[in-house]
Amino acid sequence: MAVVASAPGKVLMTGGYLVLEKPNAGIVLSTNARFYAVLKPLYDEVVDVECIDVKVNSPQMSRETAYKMSLKDFTLNCSSESRNPFVEYAVQYSVAAAYTTLDNNKRNKLHKLLSQGTDITILGCNDFYSYRNQIEARGLPLVPESLAALPPFTSITFNAGDSNGENCRPEVAKTGLGSSAAMTTAVVAALLNYLGVVDLPCSGKDQKGENSSDLDLVHMIAQTTHCIAQGKVGSGFDVSSAVYGSHRYVRFSPKIISAAQEAVCTTPLDEVIGEVLKAKWDHERTKFSLPPLMNLILGEPGSGGTSTPSMVGAVKKWQKSDPEKSKETWDRLSEANSALEAHFNLLRKLAAENWDSYKSVIDSCSMHKSEKWKGKFSEASHVEIVKALLGAREAMLKIRCHMRQMGEAAGIPIEPESQTRLLDVTMDTEGVLLAGVPGAGGFDAVFAITLSDSTANLTKIWSSHNVLALLVREDPCGVSLESGDPRAK
Repeated sequence: MAVVASAPGKVLMTGGYLVLEKPNAGIVLSTNARFYAVLKPLYDEVVDVECIDVKVNSPQMSRETAYKMSLKDFTLNCSSESRNPFVEYAVQYSVAAAYTTLDNNKRNKLHKLLSQGTDITILGCNDFYSYRNQIEARGLPLVPESLAALPPFTSITFNAGDSNGENCRPEVAKTGLGSSAAMTTAVVAALLNYLGVVDLPCSGKDQKGENSSDLDLVHMIAQTTHCIAQGKVGSGFDVSSAVYGSHRYVRFSPKIISAAQEAVCTTPLDEVIGEVLKAKWDHERTKFSLPPLMNLILGEPGSGGTSTPSMVGAVKKWQKSDPEKSKETWDRLSEANSALEAHFNLLRKLAAENWDSYKSVIDSCSMHKSEKWKGKFSEASHVEIVKALLGAREAMLKIRCHMRQMGEAAGIPIEPESQTRLLDVTMDTEGVLLAGVPGAGGFDAVFAITLSDSTANLTKIWSSHNVLALLVREDPCGVSLESGDPRAK
């Protein structure tokens, strides 16, 4: 029987660069764009072998890769050139975790299951990738309806030309939703569930309660997999969001995984994974989601995406070369991030205390530009809500300012001029609360938070500026078990 797990993409609304260092926090929103991993046995019969067959299919990239995996040391052998280190480490570390955590009786069942071979199919929602070329080639307008007309899990566009050009574009044209983290988490979760190590929450159900320790195990293996596949220990907010959904995140201590990176060269893998699972994971995760009647929307300007590692490297170089100025910029950026978080928390509180007033203000503001919001209300409860809305806007303007300063100082396009013009137009649209470049910035899709039913206004404005509004929305749910293959829906 097949096991299907899915994990969401993310938008880092605040905390770009800062989230790399404790104790700085980032607000990360999970989305309805999800990666799926479909697992099933390769063979009907159990074959008693020391090396098992593993087949990995990526239909959207027209790739199929076959491996032989040793059950003695979990090494993977492959003759194909089309290899994916994220998937390879996910398979090795998940199987090692199974042998580490299961007792002898369950290990026998595990061995029989693995002896049937493992067939893994990986699928990513269209929202992770750019389909502008296909839409334009069909002569369709740059509107969400054109995206919705594409078949689910459409073949992926590859960036033309040099992938190390001026814009630091990756091989595949992406929108910046954290495809590698979502894919890694989906594969790890599906494997751990398939092998009987965890019991994932079902799609659409509350992820708290009895599944929390299982989610923590998925998180530890997915973080380790993702970091080692990347060759560096990142902040981990993208994997954390893929596992747990939307939240406020403070990173774990890098030494947890850097110790595993060193040990894996000399120590049996199941022992290394055992130490990872026993380590003191000191990340912080606090519940967060957008206030009611607020919508996340993303717009793709068509630049093919940005390579985050090269951007991060430039910022770190600037920090070393000018520690005093960089600290001043980071402190101001941190203050603005905290202010935005505080205004959102206040808005959620005001909505809970007086829903009618809150809804009335949000609905009214959704029909006007922000400069008209203040003059429309006189009642104290209404004025307090408007003040919080305008405070959130002001905080985002400060965040954008400090991010631009950081980019200029580091010599990288964190908020490039083209994105600045787009974001200024966006924030001047009726019903738009705020807008920015998510995460590390650059040429990925921009995000906006709209009020009530005003999203259609922004979609039209973006389309007139050659920007494609994506179908992505916030969905606070993290990793989950699906009822079947998403292609069958």
